[in-house]
Amino acid sequence: MYRIYIAEDDEGIARSVCKGLSEWELETKCAVDFRHISEEITEYQPHLVLLDITLPFFNGFYWCGEIRRTSRVPIVFISSASDNMNIVMAMNMGGDDFIAKPFDMSVLVAKIQALLRRSYDFAQQVGVIEHRGANLNTADATLTVGENRIDLTKNEYRILQTLLENKGRVVSREKLMNRLWETDCFIDENTLTVNVARLRKKLDAAGLTGFIATKVGMGYIVE
Repeated sequence: MYRIYIAEDDEGIARSVCKGLSEWELETKCAVDFRHISEEITEYQPHLVLLDITLPFFNGFYWCGEIRRTSRVPIVFISSASDNMNIVMAMNMGGDDFIAKPFDMSVLVAKIQALLRRSYDFAQQVGVIEHRGANLNTADATLTVGENRIDLTKNEYRILQTLLENKGRVVSREKLMNRLWETDCFIDENTLTVNVARLRKKLDAAGLTGFIATKVGMGYIVE
């Protein structure tokens, strides 16, 4: 199920959007603390962000810039301030689409679904996740860089798969451990650290230096 984070301070609109998206089996979370939207997004790890321009404390342009520091998650602006200047600004700041208020819920859902398909479904269909010359084949759990095939343990493969599925977004250590537990690989913090270090060493040897970055206090990211 795809997760949608909604930064909208009008409670009526936020509730309406949550209800409409849930009817299409999309999981939603509305902003709670408008001072710490970036932190909420990092914790929730959404697949898409709906972002109003006019928000308490800091506007949507500011938060878009903050999100883009650590994440490539699709961002859709929703705003009644739909003049050309704001639309251009939204796109230049890193937005992926702009929907003017008032909007029809069916149009919003259609745009969100189309953006989710473009961002996630295609990579899953072809069975290969490619990034910076690394090709992870999810069909046979193999990694190739150029003509070289790199042997990965089951844990290393699952860590890299999770990071690549969320490329451009920080993945917490807790989320990585939960992903490994799903395959009966019960590991602790120290074991995760060792696995990440071994994976990095293999990637470095293949010429992919710095492929996995550490965000102190947050987790790991493939940028």
